[in-house]
Amino acid sequence: MEIKRGIPVSPGVVIKQAFVLGSEDVRIPRRHFVDSNPEREAARFQEAVEATRAEIRATQQKVVSEVSDSSVPGIFAVHLAILEDERLLRNVTKLIRERNYAAEYALSRVLRPHLKRMQGLEDEYLRERASDFRDVERRLLKNLLGQSREELRTLTREVVIVARDLSPSQTANLDRAKVRGFATDAGGRTSHTAIVARALEIPAVVALGDITTDVSGGDWVIIDGNRGLVIVSPDQATIKKYEGREHEYHEIELHLAELRDLPAVTLDQQAVQLHGNIEFPEEVTVSLNGGAEGIGLYRTEFLYLGQMRQPTEREHFDAYMRAINLLGDRPLVIRTLDLGADKFPPDAGGFLERNPFLGSRSLRYCFQHPELLRTQLRAILRASAFGKVRILLPMVSTLQELRRAKEFVAHAKAELRAEGVAFADDLPLGVMIEVPSAALIADEMARECDFFSIGTNDLIQYTLAVDRGNPRVAELYSPAHPSILRLLKNVLEAGKKVGIEVAMCGEMSGDVDYTILLLGLGLRIFSVSPIMLPELKKLIRSVTIEQCEQIAAEAMQMDDALYTLALLRSETRKIIPEAYFDEE
Repeated sequence: MEIKRGIPVSPGVVIKQAFVLGSEDVRIPRRHFVDSNPEREAARFQEAVEATRAEIRATQQKVVSEVSDSSVPGIFAVHLAILEDERLLRNVTKLIRERNYAAEYALSRVLRPHLKRMQGLEDEYLRERASDFRDVERRLLKNLLGQSREELRTLTREVVIVARDLSPSQTANLDRAKVRGFATDAGGRTSHTAIVARALEIPAVVALGDITTDVSGGDWVIIDGNRGLVIVSPDQATIKKYEGREHEYHEIELHLAELRDLPAVTLDQQAVQLHGNIEFPEEVTVSLNGGAEGIGLYRTEFLYLGQMRQPTEREHFDAYMRAINLLGDRPLVIRTLDLGADKFPPDAGGFLERNPFLGSRSLRYCFQHPELLRTQLRAILRASAFGKVRILLPMVSTLQELRRAKEFVAHAKAELRAEGVAFADDLPLGVMIEVPSAALIADEMARECDFFSIGTNDLIQYTLAVDRGNPRVAELYSPAHPSILRLLKNVLEAGKKVGIEVAMCGEMSGDVDYTILLLGLGLRIFSVSPIMLPELKKLIRSVTIEQCEQIAAEAMQMDDALYTLALLRSETRKIIPEAYFDEE
């Protein structure tokens, strides 16, 4: 028996035999086409585009008929947008006509650089968007090559799928009567594959690393999609224990679902706001279904990285309006571009910095490319006339940067006012606290902005000088480090003193290990991945602020992150023991 740990992306427990799915990579057979007429090859490519468009629309309709989550069909709208991108189609056709490339090879030459760049991103949300491009590419290649995959259609018994990865379209087309769960080497919590799996209620664990090498077809496997566990070849005692847990987990999920429409309020009636973090407007529905009161972080980088060109003001505006229309009168916090570092826009020209995370990124990058910031600010301001919109500035490290950004906003307002375009003149402007320098001068920052949102991912990384993606030092990355707790306390106290709201949108805010601590330090606005909302709400509704303040005071006295985390987990386990069910 072997226990593997990955990322839980779709809840539930299932015990079935494994069906190991082979690699989905498609081999491109030739570089140049044989026919001397490039127009015939271009027409072959266009036929594949039409066939792929029909397949995506069919998958979209299938999902519409099977799930109630209205955000899932939007995933395939994204696939259609990728497929119909004029620059993609034009560049592939150009290589066919000018270099006599076979359509398959031309497609690969156009898409591969973008896929490589996106797969190398540190930002999980953006990195996982590469799967959408791979999905579209795979469909196109199979239509060009006349290939189809039939093996999943021949299943005669219930199984769990074990694969290197699954695309959103593969997941949407799984036969739920036969496929009861899946486990993959790759993947992430916020991928579209994960969203589809949750909508279809298929238990799933991803990012297991090497599950495909540890499982053979026919092996018995337990997939625990609640805690991110996959147990290979379990013994009879473990099987018996999990057979009981299948029912228990179902009851837990039903209880968490019942919390959706209840307020996030502590036992002593302290109200807490829960917001969602999203990347696409279609994900607003996922957040609202999880109980969010609004969107606390709308990342906009994919507008740049996904289209292989700079988006227009209209494209920005349309994306924001889709989110606003779904939210109604709920708040929407739009983060301005966080490009640079490992996220370069299409026109970056391959420029590489020796130390990109300390170089030209985010607001610095926008100041160096003012038209990008001007375009986005105009679109945000225009959208503010239709909803409760806020602007969030990333990676602010000095007061001078904040003041310069405010000048950009003022200039954009003046332009729109002169053009007679409506906008909310009192649109709140916030600062993302994710650089130690900003955390240390939070009292001064608070006097010149309308709200804070703490981005713990970068704040921890920069403060501790730890690259969390580097396995040699990743264990040193700890939100419980005394220096981090002191910085958080300083920011929260500065916001309270000046009278501005302080939210947290980093991963720490969605980790129940730290919820009691953060409540005790004074945090009242959590913005998290939608999947974390129900459990977070349950914990908040199970504690008092006095109780949290006592635990936070004890944690602040500790000088060892491991002991601090042990304390927080111990206290959390007393309140919601099911959060640590796998550790029993």
